[in-house]
Amino acid sequence: MNPIHYTVEAADLHAHLFRVTLTIAEPLPLQTVSLPVWIPGSYLVREFSKNLQQLQAKQGRRSASIIQRDKCTWDIACKEGLPLVLSYEVYAFDNSVRTAWLDSQRGFFNGTSLCLRVHGQEEQPHRLQLQAVKNQPNWQAATGLAPVKTDRRGFGLYQASNYDELADCPVEMGAFWRGSFTACGIPHHFVVSGALPSFDGARLLADTQKICEAAIRFWHGQGKMAGHKAPHQSYLFMLNAVHDGYGGLEHRNSTALICNRADLPRQTSPRTNEGYTTLLGLISHEYFHTWNVKQLRPDAFARYNYTQENYTTLLWFFEGFTSYFDDILLRHAGLIDNATYIKLLGKTITQVQQTPGRHVQSVAQASFDAWVKYYRQDENTPNATVSYYTKGALVALCLDLSLRQEGHTLQAVMRGLWKRCQAGPMREQDLLDELQAMSGRSWQKEIQAWVHSTQELPLRDVLTRQGIEVHADIASMAQRLGLRVSETSGSVQIKAVLRSSAAEAAGLAAGDEWLAVEVGAKAQGGSWRLGKLDELPALMGREHKGVALVSRDKRMLRLPLTVPAQASHWRLAVAADRKAGQWPAV
Repeated sequence: MNPIHYTVEAADLHAHLFRVTLTIAEPLPLQTVSLPVWIPGSYLVREFSKNLQQLQAKQGRRSASIIQRDKCTWDIACKEGLPLVLSYEVYAFDNSVRTAWLDSQRGFFNGTSLCLRVHGQEEQPHRLQLQAVKNQPNWQAATGLAPVKTDRRGFGLYQASNYDELADCPVEMGAFWRGSFTACGIPHHFVVSGALPSFDGARLLADTQKICEAAIRFWHGQGKMAGHKAPHQSYLFMLNAVHDGYGGLEHRNSTALICNRADLPRQTSPRTNEGYTTLLGLISHEYFHTWNVKQLRPDAFARYNYTQENYTTLLWFFEGFTSYFDDILLRHAGLIDNATYIKLLGKTITQVQQTPGRHVQSVAQASFDAWVKYYRQDENTPNATVSYYTKGALVALCLDLSLRQEGHTLQAVMRGLWKRCQAGPMREQDLLDELQAMSGRSWQKEIQAWVHSTQELPLRDVLTRQGIEVHADIASMAQRLGLRVSETSGSVQIKAVLRSSAAEAAGLAAGDEWLAVEVGAKAQGGSWRLGKLDELPALMGREHKGVALVSRDKRMLRLPLTVPAQASHWRLAVAADRKAGQWPAV
């Protein structure tokens, strides 16, 4: 059968409209088409069809009848022997990595947002014709799809082996910066939109090259054949630099990234700031996914169902373990030192410890509920669930450090899983089998306790045995009270109140604006305006009791408050007598 053929053009930059023409050479008598409701890697039903409009169908000069079956599915009555041509528009104004965007500065789309799926022909070759954008001579195009016939700017014809590949190769368009490097013999390309003139592209390329080489060697060893064993023959990074934003989405041979413009390296500032380290961690995370979730993946994802949620209890492994190894790879690549790594780890531990939901929901349950909890966060999220990213990373930490006490490593387990599952679908039992094969004993008890229950992880024990000291530092006022707040223009806005906290006992609620505090049980210390939460100790002095004055729904409330006298969070440090060359250096 002939390939399914899509032509995509930027129909109207100012109206943010893509126009898509879909040609089906050999349609079924009743041809069904649909648009996905979600995009793999982002576990939320996003209803992409809400942006599709003006759907029309023709066979030759004859219009074909279209019947909409549900929110994202259409049936077209076809005449045998004639190609079916569908045309439609897609509104693209979501400046994220998940959907589509189009304006006078930039274009971007995922196939799940623009390309209708042709039922019954998903395994046919799919071709994508990218039309050059009118009146934009400086625009280029970049995608992980295989080029068939393209011009020097990247516009033209591309091919995918099936619909899954088409949907998994996003497209970037615009007057972007671009650069290239080779990692373990594999060509890698990087495009950046929205960067300032001071952007240091050479440094970003050099640092990303180190990350990619560390990841390839992590999975395939140090030999000359490491690059040949990797699952991709080339790779594309697409980075959108914005004033305020952060995120990434993995794909089989590419990734779409968003970062704060200020976090990019600058030619005028050779120092590495915290924002740039965070960006490198994001790059490391999404690149690691090339193996862990795009190839080695939950058995529930062996074939994606684009019409509904795809449930799995294994996101703690695929996202959590990736979150553990992303910073480890930065250390292996020499981009951070041990002290910086330990600091990042301490931050992750604090995030989990400040989440009461870890006592409510196991990390396996959190994985299954991602569709309705993690991706639909509200003021009660920290009380009701736990992040499979952060707690999953700590499960990986506990496994790794426990294995090291027995002479093994989690890296070796990951390599073993890659071979055991033949770089394909994986079950939790596969992990248990590989752990037993590696160490000679069962790890069922640990996985049950750490993953399927709400028991606390043995963090202090495994860290201390690895030569990491755990110190108790005075917690911030937000942590002491059990609050998550935003502070802007001298105002304290309460975003979340943590379960069983002093703030909850006082009656503070999400949405409150905390205006002032009366000091002392009888307000003998006077009333003081509160501009920032960390001003509270200075305002209250030695007093632990007071009254919070808050505005709720335009009403003024006086809420008795007791500030806990002591609270602490963990600070990690490398023991002075620890031998060089130990984890996480290698």
